[in-house]
Amino acid sequence: MSDSATFGARLRMYRERAGKTRPVLGGLVGRSAEWVKALENGRLLPPRLPMLLRLAEVLDISDLADLTGDQSLPVASVTRAGHSEVGKVAAVIQRASVPVGAVTPVVVMRDLVDQAWALWHRSTTERSAVAAVLPGLLTDAQRSARMLNGGDRRLAFVELARVYHLVQLYLAHQPLPELVWLAADRAMSAAQDADDPAAMAVAAWYYAHVYRGASQVDAAEQVLVEAAGLVDPAAGGEQLARWGQVQLGIALGHSKAGRAGRAWRAWDAADSATSRLGGGYVHPWLMFGSAACAAYAVTIETDLCRTGEAVRRADATDYRALPSQTRRAAALIDAARAHMLDRGEVAAVHLLGRALRESVDTVRHNPYARIVALELSNRPGTVGEDARELALAIGMSRLP
Repeated sequence: MSDSATFGARLRMYRERAGKTRPVLGGLVGRSAEWVKALENGRLLPPRLPMLLRLAEVLDISDLADLTGDQSLPVASVTRAGHSEVGKVAAVIQRASVPVGAVTPVVVMRDLVDQAWALWHRSTTERSAVAAVLPGLLTDAQRSARMLNGGDRRLAFVELARVYHLVQLYLAHQPLPELVWLAADRAMSAAQDADDPAAMAVAAWYYAHVYRGASQVDAAEQVLVEAAGLVDPAAGGEQLARWGQVQLGIALGHSKAGRAGRAWRAWDAADSATSRLGGGYVHPWLMFGSAACAAYAVTIETDLCRTGEAVRRADATDYRALPSQTRRAAALIDAARAHMLDRGEVAAVHLLGRALRESVDTVRHNPYARIVALELSNRPGTVGEDARELALAIGMSRLP
């Protein structure tokens, strides 16, 4: 595309590249299809920085200059806050060999991995909590998987996959997207080396996250559909939970692509799995259960830009039923997203404040929360005041 192209032409090109209609793009940033059309046709001037950042995130644009034609501003420099310990975790996952040392028995390794997942779910600063243990835990898990034999070796690979899932969560929304792909890929490889269908199903759930984040929703669906065929929902609670989790992943992909009917069919399958597992069931580290399904229903309606239903579900969801502070914070951010779609700025900033009380790290490192805090900081009155306090709390008192 030539340097003389207008902002509107750039916006249209990136919208079409992402496969999004004007109504879908408008809905995802809280505006109308007519607003998008007016921008593309040059009848409106380019929006201010917070909205430009929202457009860039939705359209998977890494440098704002690609959209505006102006001075370079990496989107990640505003939307992604690097954790202070990310370099230490990155060094371990990028390491070519594992240092020599004692092998950790599988039973001990499983307990250590369970403890690390508990840190992730029960801390208000989950990244700091797991960063203290991840480098050593990953090293031990890699060593055990390489050096043990027989059945213990396969079990060690299952635990190694679980560590890589935790590494992927830690690295999400950090300025190192290539390492998120690496963690997802290594988790899948470890699950395959374990020859464990249940482990492969979970690896597919996490792999699908990175595919959807890169707007590759069909690739995400493929890996999840293949994984669903690996587990038998009639074989007991653990396989039923993992099958249900896969169905949730399929639903999230369809909703991101705007396919409402297929999204809700997959969600219904996941919800039926929670009914069979029992209303009080929650998977100990995946957190799959009825509360998670209800929270993801808000995500689906919001992605589908069905404003009224998104807000209704957001307001009806019992977030306290999610037994994970990180999941509660993420769900509250999605509830804020639903209200922003409905121009409910007061509710949105309130919900982001609630999310911050659940998990500082989740809000601080969530691109949407960061952009909305920045955007609402410009508002007059209570909304602007609360948003400025929120922005300051997550380290966004200044723009780069």
